[in-house]
Amino acid sequence: MTAMTAGHAAAPGARGAGGAARTESGSGRPLLNRRLAEFGTTIFAEMSALAVETGALNLGQGFPDTDGPEQVREAAVRALRDGRGNQYPPGPGVPELRAAIAAHQQRFYGLSPDPDTEVLVTAGATEAIAASLLALVEPGDEVIALEPYYDSYAASIAMAGGTRVPVMLHPAAGEAPHGAADEHATDKDESEEGGADASGADRADRADRADRADRADRADRADRADRADRADEYATDGTYRLDLDELRDAITDRTRLILLNTPHNPTGTVLSRAELAAVAEMCVEHDLLAVTDEVYEHLVFEGTHHPLASFPGMRERTVTISSSGKTFSFTGWKVGWVTGTPALVSAVRSAKQYLTYVSAGPFQYAVAEALALPDDYYTALREDLRAKRDLLARGLRAAGFGVFRPAGTYFITTDIRPLGATDGTAFCLDLPRRAGVVAVPTQVFYDHAEAGAPYVRFAFCKRKGVLEEAVTRLKRLAP
Repeated sequence: MTAMTAGHAAAPGARGAGGAARTESGSGRPLLNRRLAEFGTTIFAEMSALAVETGALNLGQGFPDTDGPEQVREAAVRALRDGRGNQYPPGPGVPELRAAIAAHQQRFYGLSPDPDTEVLVTAGATEAIAASLLALVEPGDEVIALEPYYDSYAASIAMAGGTRVPVMLHPAAGEAPHGAADEHATDKDESEEGGADASGADRADRADRADRADRADRADRADRADRADRADEYATDGTYRLDLDELRDAITDRTRLILLNTPHNPTGTVLSRAELAAVAEMCVEHDLLAVTDEVYEHLVFEGTHHPLASFPGMRERTVTISSSGKTFSFTGWKVGWVTGTPALVSAVRSAKQYLTYVSAGPFQYAVAEALALPDDYYTALREDLRAKRDLLARGLRAAGFGVFRPAGTYFITTDIRPLGATDGTAFCLDLPRRAGVVAVPTQVFYDHAEAGAPYVRFAFCKRKGVLEEAVTRLKRLAP
């Protein structure tokens, strides 16, 4: 694979770093397929290992630290005991789950995929993405992806022999709380003591203390002003936006498909109906396919999630991907799915059958029951994560970070420049020792690595007590 822009010649510790074991064979030829030469250990594995090594709180990798609903877990146990799924399940997925996925799409979006021909169960969304790209992309085809992007996108495009074409989401200009809020009131002068009969020595001592307090207060005000200046220098309105003109300009006669992620990891952007309508028009105009990663569909705090397949002309050209891990907090079960027209699903299945073939038999029955949970479940999940987002966002601002307010997902992107730092990778490698917290540098999600260098991602899908402790620890960084 060739990238149209530089950026994946990774810094030490980032995903492009490789080891001697993969560099050459006895013949001198590299062991690793050249399409994967730029990819090393994923940043998530590296930072999670660092969390274990240092005993730090892991806000890097996006997995919950509690299990999902007890009734869903018990459904998996019941399937195991009843012998359902303990042997190879059907290649497309068990009928109960395919029917539940179709019912979910109808219930939430008014889409009606045929469970027999338009639904495919996969080993999580990551396999669904890989199988879709392997099936639909020929060597030399261009694949447009929103940058920054989940790291498996680049690897999957590479394995398909495609050329990735990043279109960057940009921090939107405006005003937002960047850096620590001024929570320190000016020290008050000590009240005078002793009245008219105080000695000259007492008055001199009080005058000296008042002078020292005044000098300290002036220094503190100057420091706060300096921090405010640094925060203003990097101020945004706390969001990322898609430049539709840039997307339009990225389309060429070699473009095969647009790989779209909304709600978006890592920025938390939720594309609006108008933005998605424009994307759909471009796809129809240029006869492009779309692969949409919608795993955070139920984690939307502002705005509304709109599947691209619901727009005019898009049903027949969209592969829609989602999974159970983020919605039900069972990320280890790896149950995902694809929906699309029979022709699209058949193409994806042709690649998927040579990856895992089948997986997660008993868990498929449990996820079928999970998808039928009442609306109250989905509302409570969203509100719980909204509160956790706000808790961590306040703590990050108090610690001096610039904070981008996510409209969806369970990640917060932060700007480290108000803290006087500019290299996110170096910052994250040092953060566990400085503050006992692990985060992920977002520059590893960019082709334009320099554009992502000052940004760091934190996950808030953790217990409230863990987030509160993380906030306390991060306050050590405050200037």
